[in-house]
Amino acid sequence: MSCFEKDLGTPASHSTTNVNLEIDGFKVTVPAGTSVMRAAASIGIDIPKLCATDSIEPFGSCRLCVVQIEGGRGMPASCTTPVGEGMKVVTQNKKLADVRRGVMELYISDHPLDCLTCSANGDCELQDMAGAVGLREVRYKPVTTHLNAEKDNSNPYFSFDPSKCIVCSRCVRACEETQGTFALTIDGRGFDSKVSPSQNQDFLSSECVSCGACVQACPTATLMEKSVIEHGQPEHAIVTTCAYCGVGCSFRAEMKGEQVIRMVPNKDGKANHGHSCVKGRFAFGYATHKDRITKPMIRASIKDAWQEVSWEEAINHAASELRRIQAKYGKDSIGGITSSRCTNEETYLVQKLIRAGFGNNNVDTCARVCHSPTGYGLKKTFGEASGTQDFDSVMDSDVIMVIGANPTDGHPVFGSMMKKRLRQGAKLIVVDPREIDLVNKSPHIHADYHLKLRPSTNVALINALGYVVVTEGLVDEAFVQARCDVASFEKWRKFIAQDKNSPEATEAITGVPAADIRAAARLYATEKNGAIYYGLGVTEHSQGSTMVIGIANLAMATGNIGRRGVGVNPLRGQNNVQGSCDMGSFPHEFPGYRNVADPVTRALFEEAWHTPLSGDPGLRIPNMFDAALDGSFLGLYCEGEDIAQSDPDIKHVHAALRAMECVIVQDIFLNETAKFAHVFLPGASFLEKDGTFTNAERRISPVRKVMRPLAGYADWEVTQMLSNALGYPMNYNHPSEIMDEIASLKPTFANVSYKKIDEMGSVQWPCNDEAPEGSPTLHSEHFLRDDGKGLFMLTDYVATSEKITPMFPLILTTGRILSQYNVGAQTRRTENNAWHSEDRLEIHPHDAEDRGIVDGDWVGIKSRAGETVLRALVTDRVQVGVVYTTFHFPESGANVITTDNSDWATNCPEYKVTAVQIAKVHAPSEWQQNYADFSEQQLEFLEAAQHNA
Repeated sequence: MSCFEKDLGTPASHSTTNVNLEIDGFKVTVPAGTSVMRAAASIGIDIPKLCATDSIEPFGSCRLCVVQIEGGRGMPASCTTPVGEGMKVVTQNKKLADVRRGVMELYISDHPLDCLTCSANGDCELQDMAGAVGLREVRYKPVTTHLNAEKDNSNPYFSFDPSKCIVCSRCVRACEETQGTFALTIDGRGFDSKVSPSQNQDFLSSECVSCGACVQACPTATLMEKSVIEHGQPEHAIVTTCAYCGVGCSFRAEMKGEQVIRMVPNKDGKANHGHSCVKGRFAFGYATHKDRITKPMIRASIKDAWQEVSWEEAINHAASELRRIQAKYGKDSIGGITSSRCTNEETYLVQKLIRAGFGNNNVDTCARVCHSPTGYGLKKTFGEASGTQDFDSVMDSDVIMVIGANPTDGHPVFGSMMKKRLRQGAKLIVVDPREIDLVNKSPHIHADYHLKLRPSTNVALINALGYVVVTEGLVDEAFVQARCDVASFEKWRKFIAQDKNSPEATEAITGVPAADIRAAARLYATEKNGAIYYGLGVTEHSQGSTMVIGIANLAMATGNIGRRGVGVNPLRGQNNVQGSCDMGSFPHEFPGYRNVADPVTRALFEEAWHTPLSGDPGLRIPNMFDAALDGSFLGLYCEGEDIAQSDPDIKHVHAALRAMECVIVQDIFLNETAKFAHVFLPGASFLEKDGTFTNAERRISPVRKVMRPLAGYADWEVTQMLSNALGYPMNYNHPSEIMDEIASLKPTFANVSYKKIDEMGSVQWPCNDEAPEGSPTLHSEHFLRDDGKGLFMLTDYVATSEKITPMFPLILTTGRILSQYNVGAQTRRTENNAWHSEDRLEIHPHDAEDRGIVDGDWVGIKSRAGETVLRALVTDRVQVGVVYTTFHFPESGANVITTDNSDWATNCPEYKVTAVQIAKVHAPSEWQQNYADFSEQQLEFLEAAQHNA
C-alpha cells in the first residue's frame, strides 16, 4: 500500500493477442487475458476495489468491483472477469452504486471509525473506497465486533492490528504468491474469520520472514510499518537501489524532508518487480545510526587515541603519509582496496587513483575472496566474466540446478521468484553438503535430487555429471558443432569419458550415490531448458576456478546457453561486487577486464588519464598482507571493505595491518579494519549519494541521493580530494561525468549514460551499438571470446590439501543467513538482531552425541590456524562429519579458524573447507578474550576523540 504508485488492480497480461472492447462508451484495446478492472484503469476509469491489487492474482471476494456487461447476467466482479472481443462494460449506474454502498456499509460496521488519528490516514484504501462509493451513514449495529482485538507488536518493523482487518486475504495471497512462504492463513469461518500467522502465533514467532509483502498489500492500517505509525505518512518519494545483496532491488525511498519514513519496493523494478526482503525493506536504520562517524580522524599509532580534524587536514595528512612511504620504500609500497558496497563511479575512481595517482597496480577488491574464480572461469570458457541471464529467465526454466548457493537466505527476492517457478512445475537439483530450505523446507516445493556431497569434492561431482552426459549420448551435438570450439570439445569428451570420472568411481570421493548422480544428469540434460545457479559454495574452494569451468563445460555440452530459461548464473553476494570487477578492481586488469600488460590497452588509458601507467600486475589482497609482514608494503587505502573481519586466517591479517605504517579507512562506522587504521575518512551510505550499482544479472541501476551526506561528502568526492592532494588532478562535478568517462573507455558500457538509465529504469550490459537497449541474455548468437566459440577446458579433480586427521576430524564450512548481511556492520545496527543475534555452530546430532554436546552448549572450534568458541545448534541440516557457521559477528571469530588455503588460479580463499575439532568448553577462546580487550580500547579511543571535540 502506497500513495506513490498507481494500482491497476490485477496483474498485466503478457499475451501478444489484442482484444477490443468498450467501457462506459470509451473504446479500449488491451492484451487478451486482461481483467476488465485493469482495462478500465488503463483509460483512467478506477473501479472501486478492496481485495484486488496488481501484485497478486484476482480473488473476487470483496464484491466492491462489480460491473454490468451487456448481454451478461448479474454483476460480475471486474477483477476476475477477463475482457472479451466486442464486450461492452458499464462501471457506474444507480444499481451498481447501491450495491457497492451496501457492501461498504457492511465493512465499516465492524471497523474502527478513528480515521483522523489512524496511521493510514491519507493512505488508506478503505477510507478512499468509502468516499468513492458515497458512504454517508452506517445503519448496522452488530452485537459482536472485532473492535477490541489485541494488537500484535512482536515484529520489530511492523504492527498487526486485527481490529482494522477486513479479511480481504491480500496479505495471505501476497505471502503465498509473491514471497512463497505461506506463513499466513485465514483462520475460522464467517464472522469469526481472521488472519493468523502460522498456527495462531505472533508474527515474530511465526514462519514469517518479514519480507514486507503483506504490509505492502494491506489496504488498511491492519499491517503498518512502525516507522509510519511513529512519524506519519511520507510526502515524497525517490527511486533508488538497495545496498545489500547482488539482486539489486529497486526501491522508493519514501521521505519527509531528508528523513526516510519507509523503503517500498518499486513495482517497476526490473530485478525485483515490487518484492523485497527484510533487509532492503526494513533494515535501513543503520544509515542514521548513532555509531555513524561524521568527522575525519587521524592518529600516529593504533595505540593512540583518535583526534578529530578538518577534512583538509585529514586529506593532506593522508596524502603526505602515502608520499612519505613511497619515498622511503618505493613506488610499489602502497596500494588500495575498492569497495563492493560503493557505487561503480566511486570504485572506478579508487582504481584510477591507485593506477594513475599511486603509480602502480596494487588494487584489489572483495571479489578476490568470493567470486574471482567466476571471473576467471567464465572469461576463459565463454569470453565474459559474468552471468549469462537476467533473473526473469528462471521463469522459463524446466530444470534448475542450484550449486553451493542458498537463494532463500542469500538472495531472497530471487529465491522467491525461483520458488514460484518451482511451484509451477520446474524440477530442482540441489548440490550442497547442507540441507538448505529449498531441499524440503519450503512449502509446496522440494528438490527432486539433493546431491549431498562432501565439502571440497565439487569438481569430482561435476565431472561425474559430465561423464553421464557424454557416455549416455546426451550431448547436444548440433549446439557444440555450431557454437563451440570443436577441437577443445573433443579433448574434453575424451577426458570426461575416462572411468575415473564415472559416478561409480566418484561416489567414494563425493559420498553421493552413483544412481542419484546419473538421474540428476539425465534430468538436467534432457529437459528443454536447464539453468544453473551457483554461489560461494562453488568458488570458495582450492579448485573454485576449476569448478566454474566444469559448470560451463556442462552447460555447453547440453546446449543450455544463449536463450531464456538456461544459462550459468553466479549469485553475487554484495550489491556491487559485479560492478567492482567491471570497473577494473583487479591488479592485472583495467576496467572492462583488459590486461594491464597489453600495450595497446595501456596506451588507451594513458591517453584518457594523461599519465604513464604501469604494465606490471599489482599485488592481490593476500600478497599485500604477506608484503606488509616482510616490510615492503606499508600503506593502504581501504574504501568500504572490512578485511579485518571478512578475510581468512584473521590473525595473519591483523598482524599485517599492525605492520603497516599508514592504513587509511574510508567507511561509515569504526569497523574492525578501522581499529587498525591511522586515518579515518567518513564515508556516505547509499542514501547519501548519486551513482549506480551493477547486480548479479549485469543490471546497472540508479542510486539516487535522498539526503545530504552526514559527513559532508559522498565517497567519490573524498577520493577526488585525496587524488588532488597527491598531485593527480580529478575535477568531476557529478557522478554522471564519471559514468561518461567509463562509457568512453569500456566497450560493453559504450551506450550507458544517466539519461538512458533514467529513461529505462536500468540497463544490462553489454549496452553498445550492437545492443543499444542492453543485453538480458548473453551468448545468444555467438560467445564473446575472440573467435566467437565456447571453449571446453579439462577439469581434473585434485583433492584439497586441507584434509581431516585424527586431530581435526570434522570439516567446517560457512555461509550466510537471511536476516544478517556479510560482516554485519549494517544489519547488526538494525532490529534484524531479533532473528539472529549471534553466529552459531551447526552440528549433526551424531557428532554432538559423540562429544557430549547438547543444543546451546558453548563449544570450542579448533583448526591448524586458530581457535574460537561458539554456541552449538544441533541439527540434521548438516551431514555427519560436517559443521557449519555464519560469519556476521566479529566477536565470533569465524575467520580465526579458516586457513590460508586458496584457489589455484585466483587466490580466492577456501572458506568452505577447514579441518577442525570441536569440544565442549566454558569460556571464550584466548583470541576472543584478547580481541575483546583490543576492541574495547579502540572504542574508548573513539569516544575520547568525540568527547574532546
